[in-house]
Amino acid sequence: MRIAVLGAGVIGVSTSWQLAKDGHEVVVVDREAEAANFTSFGNAGLVSTGHAYAWASPRAPGLMLRSLLARDQAIVFKPQFDARQWRWTMAFLGQCTSERARINTINKTRLCHYSQEVLGEVVAETGVTYDRGTGGVLYFYRSAASFEAAAVKADLLRSQGLAIEALDRAATIARDPGLAAAAGQIAGALYVPTDESGDCRKFTQALAAACAARGVAFRWNTAITGLEAANGEIARALTDRGPIAADAFVVCLGVYAPHLLSRLDIHLPIYPVKGYSLTIPATDTAALPRIGGVDEDNLLAYCPMGDRLRVTATAEIAGYSNAHKPADFATMTDRAKRLFPAGLDYGKLGQWAGLRPMTPTGMPVIDRSPYANLWLNTGHGHIGWTMASGSARVLADLVSQRAPAIDGEGMRYER
Repeated sequence: MRIAVLGAGVIGVSTSWQLAKDGHEVVVVDREAEAANFTSFGNAGLVSTGHAYAWASPRAPGLMLRSLLARDQAIVFKPQFDARQWRWTMAFLGQCTSERARINTINKTRLCHYSQEVLGEVVAETGVTYDRGTGGVLYFYRSAASFEAAAVKADLLRSQGLAIEALDRAATIARDPGLAAAAGQIAGALYVPTDESGDCRKFTQALAAACAARGVAFRWNTAITGLEAANGEIARALTDRGPIAADAFVVCLGVYAPHLLSRLDIHLPIYPVKGYSLTIPATDTAALPRIGGVDEDNLLAYCPMGDRLRVTATAEIAGYSNAHKPADFATMTDRAKRLFPAGLDYGKLGQWAGLRPMTPTGMPVIDRSPYANLWLNTGHGHIGWTMASGSARVLADLVSQRAPAIDGEGMRYER
């Protein structure tokens, strides 16, 4: 079957690999000049089932409210004259109960855990390299109270089969001596030995090359302008370089999927949540952290990538602009310096901002649409790379009318 995959971020490229592996003829369409040039460009770099907690929780409304006055909150709400934002926000707040947070976290953990298994298979099949780190990930806490609360909360992830170790301050530094300078800021940590890290953009581009070697065609610099429907199916994808015909179409367009699909009366609960990242060159790689981690009290993630350190922070509900200015990075730069005062050149910061395609539940939509040959694989939120390989395998199984390896609860399209 000839399948057109719309979008060449980590989700689209991972999907293309799985479809090509199943023997389909695949063409990928993207407006950029190469893979992973938008949301997948500068993300946190963590493949982190240990971070599968739903963002919609009883704590989130307070963070959003306080952010109206103090912009240093983990979740920042900037009201816009945008009906999409308000509809999404109300749906998000509706998920902020203890019970919904529990259900959404279980669903996310199931997908993330499966996805890490599939990622391992993809790496073994392709030999792609991307500054991969397989030494686990540390999630550390600054106060005894937050650490103790997190250790109890982690039982939910443990109940889903995830191995999590609770470490005191000394054990945390022993696990990663690169945190030694920050020892006084750490009360304890949760360590997930199966979590990983690496450069998502490098991974996606290397996998795109593996796809091309397998016969996948890429249409770069090609903007998708619409989908032409006839008799309950999609006949063609319309682009600024002419129409593309296929037997089936898969939408992997992140934050812009709702714009394309709303014209077909398909309404996805996806809205951008902006994040910021710094890529800091190392002057002494021996001084870098050995493994990735998250400063949980500040929701600041970090990841060593060869001769660089990636630092990410902030969840900003503020519309579709990914513009940024140096002042936007001041708080996270200060926090990074306090954690890692040596071994990095803070005078050469690579600054970037991206738009996470968030659903209110935090779960992606992986399903057939109301159109028989139109499939959805989009809305992966803040841990899209963690979910990517598993999501791609689930989608490929659905297209081939096989039962996926995991239950689809939380991932189905609902009108």
